[in-house]
Amino acid sequence: MDQTADFSVTDDDGGALATLRGEWTGASMGSAGTDLAGQLANRKALKFDLSGVRRMDTAGAYALVRAAKGDIDPTRIRARPEMVRLLELVIGAAKLKPASKPPPRGFHEMTIRIGYGVVNLLRELFETMVFTGHLLVVLARSVANPRRVRWAACISLAERAGLDAVPIVATTSFFIGAVVGLLGANTLRQFGAEVFAVELIGIAVLREFNIIITAVLLAGRSASSFAAEIGSMKMNQEIDAMKVLGVDPFEALVFPRFAALLMTIPLLTFVATLAGLFGGMVITWSVLGLGPTFFLQRIVDNVGVTQFWIGMSKAPVMAAVIAGIGCRQGLEVGGDVESLGRRVTAAVVHAIFAIIMLDAAFALLYMELDL
Repeated sequence: MDQTADFSVTDDDGGALATLRGEWTGASMGSAGTDLAGQLANRKALKFDLSGVRRMDTAGAYALVRAAKGDIDPTRIRARPEMVRLLELVIGAAKLKPASKPPPRGFHEMTIRIGYGVVNLLRELFETMVFTGHLLVVLARSVANPRRVRWAACISLAERAGLDAVPIVATTSFFIGAVVGLLGANTLRQFGAEVFAVELIGIAVLREFNIIITAVLLAGRSASSFAAEIGSMKMNQEIDAMKVLGVDPFEALVFPRFAALLMTIPLLTFVATLAGLFGGMVITWSVLGLGPTFFLQRIVDNVGVTQFWIGMSKAPVMAAVIAGIGCRQGLEVGGDVESLGRRVTAAVVHAIFAIIMLDAAFALLYMELDL
């Protein structure tokens, strides 16, 4: 039986009569709808005979409505009742026009954007609290039962996210120490106090620059990596598969990354401290003529170990923030690549912002403690 859509158009006393045959569906209609529109282009008082149509779906009904340019009277259609109801539904839908809402302007637009920003901020705070609570539960569970910890994943991530960053951290810290030494030497020379450049280098490197440089580099290196890895798994529905299998993504993905940074950031901070002091020592030796022995002795006598421990005390907090932000942004990735790129960018930006804010908070705290 032929299933191809076909038609014929004839003229009678009441106007043009279009007789349709076959199956008017999206799969078998072909170009019949376009041909029918060409035949009915200049005709008025249209009538339709659909008694020969075996099947019709919304695509065929819409082709018929479009061929008649919406000028269809249901009373002038000869068809089965269910086909008439389908045509009435499509005719009504074709007449609907999307509501056009003028875009807000000026103060109104500003209030809308502020409102959306406040709502998004509250939502982010709530999601952050949920993430933190879940992570704390996993930490307590891992401490209570260390056999649940995936030590192989922790060691592998510690090597990839931490130890592989030793060269870039050491190089950057070396040049930061050298720059601080140059600035201190040039500035203090005006007052005849070049020797105090050693204390300037020691306090700046031991207290601030070692942890700041390390944390910022890992924010751009590890936070983005965590967000991209977990986000890709989220896009591929691997995390949903883990949940179906009864595996907690926080235990399998978040905790190993958290533990890896917690282990490696203190080590990287120590490396950054040595590299920064070495860079400052090279500058004071070459520019001011102060030898390494003199440099190290003044560091021990006038700077002290307290400054070193102040800088090292920030390392665990920075590790938790970097790992938490990177993993959380990865878990928030949607199903498209644009969401992945947006979340990776947000991970880096939020991590760097949190690092600067936390360092300022530590500075205020130690100032109140007179340290």
